[in-house]
Amino acid sequence: MILDKFRLDGKVAIVTGSDTGLGQGFSKAFVEAGAKVLGVSVVPSTATQEMLGKENFEFIQADLSTLDPIDNIVKTAVDTFGHVDILVNNAGVIKREDTIDFSVESWDLVMNVNLRTLFFLSQAVAKQYIKQGTGGKIISVASMLSYQGGIRVPSYTASKSGVKGITMTMANEWASKGINVNAIAPGYMATNNTKALRADADRSEAILDRIPAGRWGTPDDIMGAAVFLASPASDYVNGFTIAVDGGWLGR
Repeated sequence: MILDKFRLDGKVAIVTGSDTGLGQGFSKAFVEAGAKVLGVSVVPSTATQEMLGKENFEFIQADLSTLDPIDNIVKTAVDTFGHVDILVNNAGVIKREDTIDFSVESWDLVMNVNLRTLFFLSQAVAKQYIKQGTGGKIISVASMLSYQGGIRVPSYTASKSGVKGITMTMANEWASKGINVNAIAPGYMATNNTKALRADADRSEAILDRIPAGRWGTPDDIMGAAVFLASPASDYVNGFTIAVDGGWLGR
């Protein structure tokens, strides 16, 4: 039955940025589909654990602005649940500043979290998939700014354009190993990253006027695409970035 292909029973997922927002939505989606989740966040993901139950969701704290935690993330997932099947690179940061004045510090922080650590964590998890002989799924969070330039967010735009690109590169090399690498490009979501935009009445109105669906997205809106890309239903989907944007890119 086709619906069985969307089940994640017995699967184990690593979700970064799991303490709130989209990361919490990914974790909820996977648990509801039958998986166990190891959450990774810079602050404790206690709210997510309370929502999903300790038997379904464990978490560790890690600063993903450096590569130092990567080996321990993979080891903890394997030690806790026995194996790994799904990685969601959701953790991300954004810095808003006029491009003419944008600082090296803001550039490096965003690029380190959003692209550098994302790539090397994906590499480490892919090595684990190959070691297990099971294949697996890697899902990265891209952005509308993987397609557009944006305003006052040069490092974020560069990093999210990079996410779309390396998603294709990793898929080209790893698809033959049974590893599906894809991405989701959320539209304007009501999360911590957009708090400043939503608080700006003029910017919020301009954004909503362009979204055909007429509303900000929520973490629940991302769940269907997440389960699809994590499940056997997407076994022949490789290197693609799916927009979940209320129609934004169609305008």
